[in-house]
Amino acid sequence: MAVPTKLGKIILRIATGLVLVLLVAAVALWLKPPDILRVGANYAAKIVCSNVFLAGRDPDEVLRTDVQAPGIPLLGFMRVSVDRDRRVVRAGLLGFIGGGLALARPGTGCAVVPDGNLDFASHVHSVPARPAEAHAGTRTDAHSGAVWPEGSTVATTAALDRLLTDDTLAGPGMRAIVVVDHGRIVAERYAPGFSATTPLLGWSMTKSVVAGLVGVLIKEGRLTLDRSAGWSAPDGGRERIRIADLLAMSSGLRFNEAYGAVSDVTRMLFLQPDMPGFAREQPLVHPAGEFWSYSSGTANILSRIVQDAAGGLAAAYPTEKLFKPLGMTSATMETDEDGTLVGSSYMYASARDWARYGLFLLQDGVWQGQEMLPRGYVAMMASPVAASDGEYGHGLVWLWGSHAVTPGRNPDAAFGIPADIFWMEGHDGQSTAIIPSRQLVIVRLGLTPARDHFHPQPLVKAILEATRR
Repeated sequence: MAVPTKLGKIILRIATGLVLVLLVAAVALWLKPPDILRVGANYAAKIVCSNVFLAGRDPDEVLRTDVQAPGIPLLGFMRVSVDRDRRVVRAGLLGFIGGGLALARPGTGCAVVPDGNLDFASHVHSVPARPAEAHAGTRTDAHSGAVWPEGSTVATTAALDRLLTDDTLAGPGMRAIVVVDHGRIVAERYAPGFSATTPLLGWSMTKSVVAGLVGVLIKEGRLTLDRSAGWSAPDGGRERIRIADLLAMSSGLRFNEAYGAVSDVTRMLFLQPDMPGFAREQPLVHPAGEFWSYSSGTANILSRIVQDAAGGLAAAYPTEKLFKPLGMTSATMETDEDGTLVGSSYMYASARDWARYGLFLLQDGVWQGQEMLPRGYVAMMASPVAASDGEYGHGLVWLWGSHAVTPGRNPDAAFGIPADIFWMEGHDGQSTAIIPSRQLVIVRLGLTPARDHFHPQPLVKAILEATRR
């Protein structure tokens, strides 16, 4: 009997030791979590916050389907809590490790608060909330009795609606598709739980909206393409960076856009209270205007320039000068903790409102007879940046859909898509195809990770064939 008793004591000591080790590790992680855990926790807090306070969705469902379902192991252990009274969302590994924190502010949606300073973040100047924001998830189009795009009345085509029911064309994780032909919605589809009024995240499609804001400011005489991007004194070549270089993703500043770990883009979006400040500090590794490199930091530098040029309107500028005139009642461009628009990534709008913006570009920046962008500005946006080998335009738009299967070869060509197409594209399968020669705008939104290998060209091809006149 002595042996089992001795063995039992040994097992107990080992178990006690393991528990102590785990407790010490948990406390250490809680006190000083590594950046990867902080990125994951802030990502979870931000996604849940925006979907709860802008889209009116259930936080548990958002955590399950938007944060955890894509299959990133770390995110599967995130837990969130929502304080609706204070409009605060906290998240962390197992609920307490990582310090994820996001705050919903009137008029500018949710902001990550990576330094934990809620008192400061709560007092950053926001903008007046629109009436619909107080009732997230129940937004309506302006003048709802009128025909879209003036209102929300649409008359879709049965054959096109049937076409959109093809799950292979729609792609896994599809949440909304809207097809606009000659200025009218002719087909649309929504996944269960989503509707024509649900604000959806466009991710990097937001960059193309920033380009539009720059155009509005140029039209108002507040900016020029040749204007310095802000480095006025000699600064190792940075003073040569122009607004035109930023719009063409050719600033020459180094920026790691990889999303797999703690990179420049994830550090900026989830660990920095001042995102454009972080982007501006990156080293200059190429002469301005000579080298193309896709960078979310570049778009946020432009966001700060937009706000500075907008003067007193600042963060309200997109709403007052773009969203309201276009009737985009669901649209919100969110800000960082310090109050700068996150023009790289954080705009929520319904699929119909994303389609309104696409139609605005299709019409060369003219809306209901009002010329809101300089004449020829959209053509400039869609003109190829030579250093991108024709893949990217001079105004934060893609000229090739999705990513090329063969490097250096336009993937659209294999589908017979007109050469004048240009694209707004975003993370996890967001896209808006704009085809001037066919007067078509095709919006596709969802949660479709790159591992699903979804490409929008087959959908665009099918719609092109079905709408041929």
